[in-house]
Amino acid sequence: MKKAALTLLTLVVHTFCQAQNFDVIPLGIYGGEQEDNLSAYLVGTPKGNAFICLDAGTVNAGIRKAIELKSLNGPEDIVLKDQIKGYFISHGHLDHLSGLIINSPADSKKDIFGIAPVLQILQNHYFITDTWINFADKGQQPILGKYHYNELHEETETPAKDTPFFLKAYELSHVNPYKSSAALVRYDDHYLLYLGDTGADRIEKSNQLDKLWESVAPLIKKGQLNTILIEVSFPNSQPEHLLFGHLTPNLLLEELQKLKDKTGQNSLKNLNIVVTHRKPTKDNPEIIKKELLKNNPLQINYIFPEQGKKINLP
Repeated sequence: MKKAALTLLTLVVHTFCQAQNFDVIPLGIYGGEQEDNLSAYLVGTPKGNAFICLDAGTVNAGIRKAIELKSLNGPEDIVLKDQIKGYFISHGHLDHLSGLIINSPADSKKDIFGIAPVLQILQNHYFITDTWINFADKGQQPILGKYHYNELHEETETPAKDTPFFLKAYELSHVNPYKSSAALVRYDDHYLLYLGDTGADRIEKSNQLDKLWESVAPLIKKGQLNTILIEVSFPNSQPEHLLFGHLTPNLLLEELQKLKDKTGQNSLKNLNIVVTHRKPTKDNPEIIKKELLKNNPLQINYIFPEQGKKINLP
């Protein structure tokens, strides 16, 4: 009897620990070429319809696909205007923000979150008359004021208005010294980590990933951070001098080994890694997938997103 009760208690505790806390809906998954399927991930909660969009390479085409797959409840304009409450932009490359720019005339008032150098790129190069028009609240006249630039910092959490989320940002190196960034998303006492484009510290001659791993290691040890979205752009055959600030399966493993050293033996077992930003050239996405699954000594739970298909995460 006692054994049965203990087994039941263990099952209840396991179920509680694995309770779903985040929904991720990929609006776009690739790192170039396919303009209707570029980096953009909606993050929400299982019972809510308020989303933060992590990068915005593709927006409207991704919304349509998600509605088709019943991951979102349409119509498209309602999702865009009312359900997406803000955007985190990791860096200033078009495959991470072109959907935001193109859809801005049809959008509603909301925040754009980012580190200072990224917000400056938007202000100085995109929301200007020569390239579009200024839909934000700072920069070149005329200022339409639809978007509010909300600067993120590593030291301070920033609430995402009209959502249950709080955000922090960390600098990354994407062909040093060009700055990309990561967003740590908190919901209650649960966390999700999203990285924009990044090279490995060894290649970048940087310590930005090491600093990030040092910051999130305690959350992994406590079981509060179970999911990381991180790029793997090229297969292992890509020469290191032609990575242009990106990762391969071997380089991701190299970085995850460093994370494991900070969290302890077996601490990354069954960690969810959502593999983003695969370059769609030829059969690269499938090669990357096979290489990650074949060499997986840390027993990572790799997830390969599909456009519009909801991912349920603890």
